[in-house]
Amino acid sequence: MTALISRDELRAAIDAGTVVVVDALGGEYYKQQHLPGAVALVADEVAERAAEVLPGDRDAAIVTYCSNPACGNSEAVAQRLYRLGYTNVRKYREGIQDWVEAGLPVESGLPAGR
Repeated sequence: MTALISRDELRAAIDAGTVVVVDALGGEYYKQQHLPGAVALVADEVAERAAEVLPGDRDAAIVTYCSNPACGNSEAVAQRLYRLGYTNVRKYREGIQDWVEAGLPVESGLPAGR
């Protein structure tokens, strides 16, 4: 199982710019709302898109998340990243539902160039 990160730890890492956040829901869910600066990457796309959307440094801090603890997407993406050699992947198990309920900011729409 992937190591976990708390909401407070994740917020501090986002604020400091020391983490790449991966939205494992993708598609319309991503467009509707996602954590600040998150990139969309679903499990079926990890092999082909990870090098495009993630740092070349396989030791970079990466956090995956999906909707809530019942959602398995974040774990699936994390496991595929591990298999590709990414070594510092953690999971925000509580997901965007927890983030929004805490009143923290979200973004919407697609990133530039998509």
